[in-house]
Amino acid sequence: MKKLIDYTKILRSKNAGPLFITFDLIFNSREDMKYVEQRLTKEQISKAYDVSTDKIDIISYDIVNSIKITFPRKNISGALADSDIYGCQQHMPLANIVL
Repeated sequence: MKKLIDYTKILRSKNAGPLFITFDLIFNSREDMKYVEQRLTKEQISKAYDVSTDKIDIISYDIVNSIKITFPRKNISGALADSDIYGCQQHMPLANIVL
């Protein structure tokens, strides 16, 4: 089996305001997107990021072969305990999910 990152052209994380983190998964083809869409679960994301499944949103954008995943940040962006103020270095646990 391959990792999620093997199916994407772009996989990135960033802030969605100071309270949320969002992930953009952009695919080369509709087939890759549909494959991931059918197999990637909130439970896998929950395990990778230690966040409750009911706080995870997964939104598909078929017209541009992409998926957006959003959930609350553990620490508010810029707080003393925050280690990534822009949220741009949070994508690797997601990228390494085996599908």
